[in-house]
Amino acid sequence: MSTYKELDAKYYMPCFGRSMEIVKGEGCTVWDDNGNKYLDLVAGIAVCSTGHCHPEVVDAICRQAHELIHCSNLYYIPGQAELAEKLSKASGMGKVFFGNSGAEAIDAALKLAKVRTGRKNFVSFNHDFHGRTIGSLAVTHKPQIREPFEPLGIHCDFPDYGVLEGLKAAVNKDTAAVVFEPIQGETGIIIPPEDFLPGIRDICDDAGALMICDEVQSGMGRTGKWFAFQHSTVQPDIISIAKGIASGIPMGAIIAREGLEFTKGEHGSTFAGGPIACAAGNATFGIIEKLLPGIAAKGELFKKGLAAFNPRVRGLMVGFTLGDSAPKLAEICMEKGVLINVAGEGNIRIVPPLTISADEINYAVGVINEAAGQI
Repeated sequence: MSTYKELDAKYYMPCFGRSMEIVKGEGCTVWDDNGNKYLDLVAGIAVCSTGHCHPEVVDAICRQAHELIHCSNLYYIPGQAELAEKLSKASGMGKVFFGNSGAEAIDAALKLAKVRTGRKNFVSFNHDFHGRTIGSLAVTHKPQIREPFEPLGIHCDFPDYGVLEGLKAAVNKDTAAVVFEPIQGETGIIIPPEDFLPGIRDICDDAGALMICDEVQSGMGRTGKWFAFQHSTVQPDIISIAKGIASGIPMGAIIAREGLEFTKGEHGSTFAGGPIACAAGNATFGIIEKLLPGIAAKGELFKKGLAAFNPRVRGLMVGFTLGDSAPKLAEICMEKGVLINVAGEGNIRIVPPLTISADEINYAVGVINEAAGQI
């Protein structure tokens, strides 16, 4: 009988570097196929916002699965309008369109910007990551994953992140939108200067371009507010969300400001906003709503415990730079039962479930500090 590694090697395209099989999760803890237990500070890359298998989410999924699994967007879908209302009110914006992933949400945002402005070009930033579909990849900077697939059919410029002068030079009358992460996640939790988002808003307004805020990783309460842009004084034209929206059920969405929307036939999806995803999303929203007031304090515990690394912290988005030592730190931490993630540019990324406790945070930072002492 073949092992799962042998089956994977034979039948699955080798897109990922994987070291173990996770078979069970509960709260902030996961177990591998050998019964080893780990404190999970990766959370499916900021996806398992309510922890693994939260009982309220599991119950909502199971109840919905007994009633209706799929019917398509040809019909009204149970729970879809209710979740759209919650997201609209939480963001202070207008209407919602659901998708199945963050990349789909970015694609939808690009389409909406193009059709409403009549313009074709975009501006993103150095080290921004927005996805791997043809559309989202076109506004993703990392040359190693973008350039092999060019031409992508969308022109995008990439000025330096956090620097307004470069952005001002890149935006012109042909720019449909500026697409940006309010906190760069894939690069390792890079927090821009306070004037960056207001500056983007001003530059977009002057040029008649739209402002698309990619909240796929930073949204759904992860920073201590529903959305990271809410730490500033500005309102984007479109935000894209995914990851933490439905506790692990694939789901994404865009939310646009009042008066900015697709009309009938301009966009669509077979699976998007299906009954099970919406059931999980509505349950997830209710759980996060209760957790939200305590997120900032949890971030401060990480900041204090990891002070030796001069960490970058916004709620439960935590990053610090180790350079070439980052992979070794992650390896030692895994051996000691704590999972952390190596992001780009030699950075460590920590994005645990929002349900993580103070005791779990203190344990985790102890392991990380101990592991760092072994490098």
